[in-house]
Amino acid sequence: MSEQPVIQIRNLRKTFTMGKQKVHALAGVDLDIAPGSLTVIMGPSGSGKSTLLYLLGGLDRPTSGTIQVNGRYLDQMDENDLGLFRRKSVGFIFQSFNLIPSMTAMQNVIFPMRFTGVSNKERQKQAARMLSQVGLAKRALHRPTELSGGQQQRVAVARALVNNPPIILADEPTGNLDTTSGFGIMKLLSKLNLEGRTVIVVTHDMRMCQFASNIIYLLDGLTVSEAEYEAASHFEIPEEEPEEV
Repeated sequence: MSEQPVIQIRNLRKTFTMGKQKVHALAGVDLDIAPGSLTVIMGPSGSGKSTLLYLLGGLDRPTSGTIQVNGRYLDQMDENDLGLFRRKSVGFIFQSFNLIPSMTAMQNVIFPMRFTGVSNKERQKQAARMLSQVGLAKRALHRPTELSGGQQQRVAVARALVNNPPIILADEPTGNLDTTSGFGIMKLLSKLNLEGRTVIVVTHDMRMCQFASNIIYLLDGLTVSEAEYEAASHFEIPEEEPEEV
């Protein structure tokens, strides 16, 4: 018998109203994600991949359809339940790092633990452990402006891990990094997956696919086959014929 998916998505739709127009960011997505997998969601800008990730993390609500995580329907949760879900079940890693500039690396990592009831001493210990895990033990007292882009993203990873969530959601985690730093973050996400976490990465960086156990292709709010995605990626708009004078 196959293992029950940790995430089940059925007919997921998200529509935004922009002026007089309706934009269908997701147009009916069905998706199963296995526990302990590293899923890469590929798609160009505007394909709906970040919208999908935000819905998975309970940061937004769908227009219709269902998201089930570990047997619980996110669309049936109230705001308090969603807050608890985000705190205990999900760690977020964003392209822009989202670190608080006035705080040190240590303080940024501690921040998500402020509502967990953990003692200050234990918070310090856990944050130090996470920073050590991402190779930044010696940068604990540095502020974001004193860190490189790759180091800031590692602080963001440590912050995502500090409450020991079983699911990691990463939105373009290499988008603001140079090639070497980006590859380092990819390897770190792979390591977290090998340690047992379910990792979902939204990206257009093809290098991430080498670490994936599952690759999802999104175009115009719908999942498509690899062949369809490749065909769309290589589509060229024909040059217009010059007008006769």
